[in-house]
Amino acid sequence: MANFKRKYPLSRLRRLRSNKSIRDLVAENKLSTDDLIQPIFVKESIKEKEEIESLVGIFRHSETSILKEIEELVSLGIKAVAIFPVINEDKKDEKGSEAVNENNFLNKVIKTIKQNFPEILVIADVALDPYTTHGHDGVLNSDGDVDNDGTLKILEDQALKLAQAGTDIIAPSDMMDGRIGSIRKILEEKDYKNTMILAYSAKYSSKFYGPFKEAVESAKFFGNKTKDTYQMAVANIDEALHEVALDINEGADIVMVKPGMPYLDVVKAVKETFKMPTFVYQVSGEYAMLKAAVEKNWLSEDVIFESLLSFKRAGADCILTYAAKEIAKNL
Repeated sequence: MANFKRKYPLSRLRRLRSNKSIRDLVAENKLSTDDLIQPIFVKESIKEKEEIESLVGIFRHSETSILKEIEELVSLGIKAVAIFPVINEDKKDEKGSEAVNENNFLNKVIKTIKQNFPEILVIADVALDPYTTHGHDGVLNSDGDVDNDGTLKILEDQALKLAQAGTDIIAPSDMMDGRIGSIRKILEEKDYKNTMILAYSAKYSSKFYGPFKEAVESAKFFGNKTKDTYQMAVANIDEALHEVALDINEGADIVMVKPGMPYLDVVKAVKETFKMPTFVYQVSGEYAMLKAAVEKNWLSEDVIFESLLSFKRAGADCILTYAAKEIAKNL
């Protein structure tokens, strides 16, 4: 900070805090609907939306209710959604075969969304965990660990099918080494050059994902290997910068840090180092904690807005948050 010579009473910093109008005018960071992406869950074989107990105000949507939800989000100025599927258990297997079925539930829903709301950006994850019986993000080897190279070809195929369905932004969340380059290559070869890639570059093996697992009804049994063997160690930040650098070099258009508030230092380091479009995911556990405290009257509801503004202050360009619709209404 510069060594200013002016001292009290000439410098009274409270002058710029004296009323809301001046506070707004000199605000260094602001939050708008342009900064918000709403994650949405869509479930096969249901007729009405289902409430998710651990995520207050969030639902698993049917093919019908998802369109009503999108319509409301568009009316509020939300420009993008991240969509996550909940598929029938009988369609899950060891290899996540349903992920590469061009007529699978998610691909059909994406086509319907884009037909009805072409203006909204649809983000779809590339990973096998919604489709596997073991709940891992890829296929397993003989040791029960995820086979990195054996998974890449399946992820390529999954990404291509999603692009063909109309997905605007492919979001690999699997954390396999080399997956951004593999997916970018197949998209280029098949003339989907303008399909964007949002890389979950710094995705930590966090304990903040619990409510999400309930929401997507993913397998709780991971065999004899946890996701620690491919998601990032929570103690590391230099490794995160290494991951981001690799993803950028392999063709990512946007990079992301996940989770959010416990990793604001990572968000800041990524943005300052690479000057790339940088997104952050306020994950289910973060949202659930804040909502629970608000419901108990331990915290004001304004704490959610404050939490989102902290991401902007750290350098994030956009935030995936379950509170997007709620905040958009207040904005």
